[in-house]
Amino acid sequence: MLTYFRARARLPALYSDFRSQRTLNPDGYEANVSTWRRALASIARSGLAPSTKAAATNVLVLDCDDRLPGALESKQYGRPLALGAVVAEALSEKELMPLRDFLKAKESIYSRKWGVSPWAVASWVFRQLGVTDNSQGSDRIPKGQLVVLANVEMAAKGFGDKITSHASRFERTFSKAHFYKTFADQLIPGSALSETDVSVLLTFLSRDKGVLLYDGATVKVKAPGVEETALTEEDASIAQLKELLEYLDHQTTALNKRIEELARSAKDAVAKKNRVIALAALRSKKLAESSLEKRLATLGQLEEVAAKIEQASDNVQLVKVMESSGEALRALNSAVGGAERVEDVVDRLREQVGQADEVTSILAEGGAVVDEGEIDDELERLEGEERRVEEEKERVKAEEERSRVEAQQQKEAEEMKKRLEAIEAPKPLPETRNQGEGERTDRSPEPLLDEAAEGLRRMSLMEPAQAQPDA
Repeated sequence: MLTYFRARARLPALYSDFRSQRTLNPDGYEANVSTWRRALASIARSGLAPSTKAAATNVLVLDCDDRLPGALESKQYGRPLALGAVVAEALSEKELMPLRDFLKAKESIYSRKWGVSPWAVASWVFRQLGVTDNSQGSDRIPKGQLVVLANVEMAAKGFGDKITSHASRFERTFSKAHFYKTFADQLIPGSALSETDVSVLLTFLSRDKGVLLYDGATVKVKAPGVEETALTEEDASIAQLKELLEYLDHQTTALNKRIEELARSAKDAVAKKNRVIALAALRSKKLAESSLEKRLATLGQLEEVAAKIEQASDNVQLVKVMESSGEALRALNSAVGGAERVEDVVDRLREQVGQADEVTSILAEGGAVVDEGEIDDELERLEGEERRVEEEKERVKAEEERSRVEAQQQKEAEEMKKRLEAIEAPKPLPETRNQGEGERTDRSPEPLLDEAAEGLRRMSLMEPAQAQPDA
């Protein structure tokens, strides 16, 4: 039980007798009561609450008696001492409702016509249950079955998610038994509704939500946009037919399974040389096949009837739609006023359009006269200004290019000068003697150096001059 409370630090306060906090600490009292309400709804929804019937555990109905505090008992904190006050508050707020009163109520449970305080209503409830004053003495638990509204609303939401709005009349009609078999385990995850729960849910959906019609035996989900106030004999017939179809389908499945089992039994008996058992199994198999054939024939006939009923129901809806569409079209044609009125309107419209065109033509003729020569002169002036702007841009561009070339040439000349200055003086050349003539020849390196420098200068001055046309 303690797993239903998230804040374990609050457990001592929740299991204590906090009834006195109703006047001393209203906020704390309301917080404790709200936590216990959610816990009661959770244990009922999970099937952990004590039940008066062992065969069926209710999910939407809480069996409230002296066993409930024992089911909520904690080894560390004992039994909850203010559970009676919690139930009283939930009854006053209609979060818990006596099952009998819930099923017999004619008005919606959401209508609150009384103006007394919740605690006064709770006191009246306890007086009806034989408890004179719950704020003093023992905290007694009222006995009886109480409908848990939170769980009922959860099941109703699950039902709304299962039913599609485009379902046909045949698909939207059920007997109560068929509804129970179809939706009992589909609405609340991990829980299956009991027959009592289904009665509570159907009453809630019909009386308080207005999403279906229910008379205790037949259930019909309302179609969106269609006004339906009561069930008809056709609805009851469709519900009975669907239930019979489901029954026959179940019977055919069971007979098929029975025939397969008898065939295996006969085969095993033949393998064991037991002729008596084999003959008995074959006779039973033959009877089962005969029954299956009859039921399949009946099922086929009923399915054909169901198809005809569904088709007839669709035809009724089609005729209603056509009728309403015809009425709408008649009303629109009446609002138009007939063909003569339309022709009159069109003629008057054409007349007014002609007058508007005539006025426009007159205004265009009386407009100002434009001198075309002045326009040409103005255009020529603008074009001249544009040419001057373009020529100035070209001149600036040429100046920039010339400056760039001169800077490049100057940079290359300086680099060449640095290279010449870095050349080291050459060593003296050795003496050579002409052995044929016996003469000695000496040659100074300075003329050679001058020639090399002059050649390098010519090269450095000629290269930029040749590169200039490319730029």
